Amino acid sequence: MRLHRNLVYTTIDSLNAIFNEKEYADKVVARALKKDKRWGSADRKFVAETIYEVVRWKRLYSEIAEVKEPYNRDDLWRMFAVWAVLRGYPIPDWRQLEGTPERKIKGRFDELSKIRVYRESIPDWMDEMCAKELGEEIWTKELAAQNKQAQVILRVNTLKTTKDKLRAILMDLNIDTDYLKDQPDALVLKERANVFMTDAFKEGFFEVQDASSQLVAHFLDVKPGMRVVDTCAGAGGKTLHMASIMENKGQLIAMDLYESKLKQLKLRAKRNGAFNIEYRIIDTTKVIKKLHEKADRVLIDAPCSGLGVLKRNPDSKWKLQPEFIDNIRKVQAEVLENYSKIVKPGGKLVYATCSILPSENQEQIAKFLNTTEIGKSFNLIKDAKILASESGFDGFYMALLERKL
Repeated sequence: MRLHRNLVYTTIDSLNAIFNEKEYADKVVARALKKDKRWGSADRKFVAETIYEVVRWKRLYSEIAEVKEPYNRDDLWRMFAVWAVLRGYPIPDWRQLEGTPERKIKGRFDELSKIRVYRESIPDWMDEMCAKELGEEIWTKELAAQNKQAQVILRVNTLKTTKDKLRAILMDLNIDTDYLKDQPDALVLKERANVFMTDAFKEGFFEVQDASSQLVAHFLDVKPGMRVVDTCAGAGGKTLHMASIMENKGQLIAMDLYESKLKQLKLRAKRNGAFNIEYRIIDTTKVIKKLHEKADRVLIDAPCSGLGVLKRNPDSKWKLQPEFIDNIRKVQAEVLENYSKIVKPGGKLVYATCSILPSENQEQIAKFLNTTEIGKSFNLIKDAKILASESGFDGFYMALLERKL
């Protein structure tokens, strides 16, 4: 087990882009993995996982390395050295790593691991806010769970294949999967693999979608032949799942503020063989008004803090700001009030977020039902709060509402 110079240089360049140029980690990693065509799967795995690890533990590593933002290249090397020592790599005799204080690093790690904000590497304000909303005990467990590497979950596209057939196809490619209990469309990878390079992905046999996210379409109780509206469709993971459950029968309207996201969805839908989807950009209020009381089912996958998916997006810990959370709560309330009007009497609505904060979830629903005119025409049928510490998957919230006849 030794460090390879070209892989480490790429890692340092990538960390500079994320920390100093404020680029998104997933985009930086994708670019880094294309840097050298000669790299094997082990090389690419090292680059991707090391970048994410240093991003995830930024606060802890920078404290141990005694460096502060903005980081210069020497600072980034010192943080990398902390990572290497804690992961048990022998430190090579490179100029950038000269004088790495291995014993001091291990000592500081033991010392700082007693303090939650360092042990779990999180900003003070976020730690305080989440502890206040969830309680110290739940937040401590949840934070530890959010610092574990996310599993790769596939959602079988039942428009093109079955779970058993896909599992067999992947097994022939030496990609082993397991079934997930109570998840009719899910397969979980036993080991991480680049599934996007397989013919099965290119032919639309599956999408990568977390197990918690896969619950939403079933929670909404969509059926073939219905008129269904996905109001915040984005690139369309849940839209495509609903299309498959609907067996391409009925009308599925995917709406979003951003045309670029709907263009992505169109490409994915073509690959998936989903052809009952209509695309509408929300560029005026008329787009919503035209659909008032017209839909059997409405999904509001609301914009949120993303505090349930930190394991998947560790850089969001450092990008999120308290003002954003305050603002997003107002947006959620507006979206819920405006888009709920699309549901026809007797129809159903699901409000979902990938947040674990009650103020974005249960409290939003209670406020909607009790204080808004449109909210008083709905009943809460059921809701589900999913914590990563309990499920092993993303933190999520879903509320199913039915409009009174």
